Amino acid sequence: MSQFNLIRILHDRGLISHITNEDNLNKLIQNNSISLYCGFDPTEESLHIGHLLPLITLKRFQMAGHKPIVLIGGATSLIGDPSFKKKEREFNSSNNVNIWTKKISKQISCFLDFNCSENSALLLNNNTWFKKINILSFLRKVGKYFSINTMINRSAVKQRISRTDQGISFTEFSYNLLQAYDFFILHKEHQVHLQIGGADQWGNISSGMHLVNRKTKKKVYGLTIPLLIQSNGMKFGKTESGTIWLDAKKTSPYKFYQFWINIEDSQIYYFLKMFTFVSLLEINIREKNRYINNQIINDKIFLARNMTRLVHGEEQLLAAERITEFLFLKKINHITKSDLEQLQQDGIPAIKIHKVKDLQEALVLSSLSMSRTQAKKMIFANSISINTQKINKNHIFENQDKLFGKFTLLSRGKKNHCLLCW
Repeated sequence: MSQFNLIRILHDRGLISHITNEDNLNKLIQNNSISLYCGFDPTEESLHIGHLLPLITLKRFQMAGHKPIVLIGGATSLIGDPSFKKKEREFNSSNNVNIWTKKISKQISCFLDFNCSENSALLLNNNTWFKKINILSFLRKVGKYFSINTMINRSAVKQRISRTDQGISFTEFSYNLLQAYDFFILHKEHQVHLQIGGADQWGNISSGMHLVNRKTKKKVYGLTIPLLIQSNGMKFGKTESGTIWLDAKKTSPYKFYQFWINIEDSQIYYFLKMFTFVSLLEINIREKNRYINNQIINDKIFLARNMTRLVHGEEQLLAAERITEFLFLKKINHITKSDLEQLQQDGIPAIKIHKVKDLQEALVLSSLSMSRTQAKKMIFANSISINTQKINKNHIFENQDKLFGKFTLLSRGKKNHCLLCW
């Protein structure tokens, strides 16, 4: 069916961590249109950039003619996946899960085509089948196919069992069976042959393949994608610090744009391959020429533009670029009120100002200076700016200093800023 080797492309782009029976899976998707799925538990109101890789991988399968199914874990999110978590998650209320399901479903709809005939994407919720099954029936239909010995030897479980301070509850321990049952139901009702997920899902995916095989004697497949790791070595997750959310109200488009601008040089071409649909040929040429005329900086901008456009659209990309020019290139003419509201949200430090005597006091309140004496020295050293304009004497704030009657950008040098919000 496919005119190109999708598995080879995924390998070349660094999108495969684990894969089962690669040759057989490759033959299957080369000659047939298959259904595949990936699950997302609504344990927060937004997805984050760690979810982009499975979504983009689903999109690649859809572009190759296959049918992607997104499974929202309306039931499993009430339990919480323990995979490689240091401690048990706090339980979420059913009401929150329902609200978060709607928000996450809306986000997902932006990445896949749900109206393209035979391989249109499908959005399902596992609460549909779990609310119909009782515990005795589940244990008889599912539990009997799993060995405790095998389950406790899975790395995600073993890691928790070995901890004397936390351990693992039976509730969390059962999550593996719930996800396995998802795969069985989707195979039975939607002919799903492949489950994809992050590398930390390998144990859960393996259990699903095992259950399908035991109950149907059919062979299904699993594929995992490398986890996106932060600079501190932690994975990007909803419960981790430093999360970059896809919801503009939780992470502004400007901050999202700046995340990609500020990645390490060694990650640029790795991320271009994984996250974008730019051809491998173009990426390889860019990497080869990275040290010519500061090309590496241009490639970071290229990546940031691609990712911000993908997640937030062209309009918000332009806003992020306006804010960047305002802060770093001192271009103030095209800045908008909504741009400054993004800065107030999370772009730079911001403080609310009611009354302030002068510039020296503002520098101290904004933590750009430790004292009025130091602030005075900075001002006379010509290192302080108000709304991108250099100030070399003490200054009393006036209405003309308040952009849109509300905001004043206070800067020390090129990189230290604070937004005064009147």
